[in-house]
Amino acid sequence: MPVISAPYAFNEDDLYVDLGPSLGCPLYLKCEGFNFAGSIKLKAAAAMVESAEREGVLNSQSALVESSSGNLGVALSVIAASKGYRFLCVTDSRCNLATRLMMEALGSQVHVINNAKPHDSFLAARLAYVQALCASDSRWVWLSQYTNPANWRAHYRSTAPAIAHEFPQLDVLFVGAGTTGTLMGCARYFRHWHRPVRIVAVDSAGSVSFGGPPGRRMIPGLGMGVRPPLLDTSYVDEAIHVEEADTVRTCRALAHRGFLFGGSTGTVVSGAMSWLASHDGPPVTAVAIAPDLGERYLDTVYHDNWVRALYGDITVPETSPGTHPTGA
Repeated sequence: MPVISAPYAFNEDDLYVDLGPSLGCPLYLKCEGFNFAGSIKLKAAAAMVESAEREGVLNSQSALVESSSGNLGVALSVIAASKGYRFLCVTDSRCNLATRLMMEALGSQVHVINNAKPHDSFLAARLAYVQALCASDSRWVWLSQYTNPANWRAHYRSTAPAIAHEFPQLDVLFVGAGTTGTLMGCARYFRHWHRPVRIVAVDSAGSVSFGGPPGRRMIPGLGMGVRPPLLDTSYVDEAIHVEEADTVRTCRALAHRGFLFGGSTGTVVSGAMSWLASHDGPPVTAVAIAPDLGERYLDTVYHDNWVRALYGDITVPETSPGTHPTGA
């Protein structure tokens, strides 16, 4: 039985869901949402804060600021509350209400960017606000999840080795692409592993991370409005894009089987299922990383009026063991 004194000291790293019985898909889902921040972002947040403390950048006089669509903001809120730091999360109007309320409940401040300048993304507007704030007062410390190598190193040291230990015959790993910290950490680890593993990045349609045209993205988590500075495509074997309607469809299909996951997880599972359904070779051992749980998406992905207004009526395919749902 683990006994902890700090909320960032615990993360369930060995829980997997076999999606065969639920969705008829030969895929194992690594669940990363069972910690006090509710997502995989706790790993990167803890690593970045500890790195800044070691380097003397972050001290008792400092205040943290970070741009986040939600999950990293919650993770930093947990750590800031535990360590006694002031924290300001700069987010935008796509951030789920539950996420904002959670950050505030933990004692953090939240600044919401509601309008970006013409030809600017919400991310660009958030970053501009953070940069201006840091320029105005040296006490503000920006960890910069988009460029901080501690982001990917957290997954090189923890997430990837945990998967390798559990699945020594792993063939394919599906990883969602946001800042690409998780993607790059896992990809680098498996590049140097003892056997080849195909790394498939799963991105949201409308994201420009892998060179696609920009488009509307309403579900926070994955995707970027600018190319992620951490991304090195030489480590990625393939990138696939998932429409947000398919993210919703997959989230709801999982929920109908009793698994309430978040939007990022729905995107990754949708992409993985499509890839596996079109795979013509011999059977493979496949793992996908589930970054989050679904409670923060109750007023969006799981809210009928919100979904209907953006994507129309979403039909969730009936699934049974041994079948591959179509359209997901």
